[in-house]
Amino acid sequence: MREVGWWLGAMESMSQGNTGPRVAPSAELLLQGELKMKYLPWFTAIMVACQSLLACSSDDSETSTASGGGGAAAAAGNSGQMGGSPSGGRGSGGAASLGGSNGQAGGSSGGNSAVAGAGGTSSAGDGGTAAGQGGVGVGEGGAAGANGMNIVETAVAAGTFTKLAAALASAGLVDTLQGPGPFTVFAPDDAAFAAFETANPGVLSGLSKAELTTILTYHVVSGALAAQDLRNNGVLSTVAGSPLLIDKATSVKLSDGVKADDATVTLADVKASNGIIHVINFVILPPAKDIVETAVAAGTFTALAGALTSANLVDTLKGPGPFTVFAPTDAAFAAVTPPSGIALANLLKYHVVGAAAGSGDLSNQQALTTLDSATSSKLTVDLSSGVKIKDSTSVEAVVAPANILAKNGVIHVVDKVLVPN
Repeated sequence: MREVGWWLGAMESMSQGNTGPRVAPSAELLLQGELKMKYLPWFTAIMVACQSLLACSSDDSETSTASGGGGAAAAAGNSGQMGGSPSGGRGSGGAASLGGSNGQAGGSSGGNSAVAGAGGTSSAGDGGTAAGQGGVGVGEGGAAGANGMNIVETAVAAGTFTKLAAALASAGLVDTLQGPGPFTVFAPDDAAFAAFETANPGVLSGLSKAELTTILTYHVVSGALAAQDLRNNGVLSTVAGSPLLIDKATSVKLSDGVKADDATVTLADVKASNGIIHVINFVILPPAKDIVETAVAAGTFTALAGALTSANLVDTLKGPGPFTVFAPTDAAFAAVTPPSGIALANLLKYHVVGAAAGSGDLSNQQALTTLDSATSSKLTVDLSSGVKIKDSTSVEAVVAPANILAKNGVIHVVDKVLVPN
């Protein structure tokens, strides 16, 4: 009984912070001579066990609970990341209860994201994974996906995209935008739908499912593009297949080529687990006409339209594309005598690039490969003064106007017929 009493006393002393051995006078007597040799191994084992228990108790008091809202401290604290890393606590694996995907402890990259840091809750400790300074929701830094919400969930949670959510459900696109992505979504809010309805009464309600799907996917681009990634006068290829023009002259605007229908980005870089949302103030419609139809409707490309017909290239340029066409005007064709047959077809193909590119996507001295496989010469971009295109001759073609959108590509008007070598 004396040994037990001494052991209880030692436990009490250690629990009060005194981790050194506590030897009472009565215990000293017990540890003399044969009794000392008898109880020494037993005493040593108990001391080791007590210290282990106390160490575990101390560790538990400093870490978060295994399943609480703060999540496991291993998500960020155990990796020594106090301020949050771009992986959001990926290294040690965040707890699933946080709502983050793929082990991310609550969100996106950056100091404003909802990762462990100075803004963490006290229950999570220094390594906790509570919402940091960026918070959950649309805060500075755009950490809307901080709880692992995908694009659809983020839009629904915001409460201002009820019409968009309903339209996505009607078109059967909810599962698509809840997929892995990544996607960039230019999302019209409820006010944008109302503004569009005012300007175009009854248009949306009269759409078929296929037409609604085309319009909605025209607001979606594959890949995650932040506002800083968007180029002025650059063209994005949308999921719908039609190009979308970016105008960053004053603010970030989207255009289908009709300036009256431009939409302005009112809130950029709202992050979700599978992409980025840019909120816009108007519903945008994809171009209705293909390249040939657009050229014919303009009324200044009759010679080009006739040449395409003669060369049997109309069906090619009415295809899905996308294409970039440097289109000579009637005045430009009047200055030359076009060839016929295969030579005419090759001449016209020399004006076509097999991708959609806005003037902002072109770089100075860039070489453009055309559809004319009969020649090795390429078109060369000259941006030293405006936008010009150099062919095999010494005279450059001036591009004006640029960035006319069609549903299967982009038209840049040029003032001369381009000649291959």
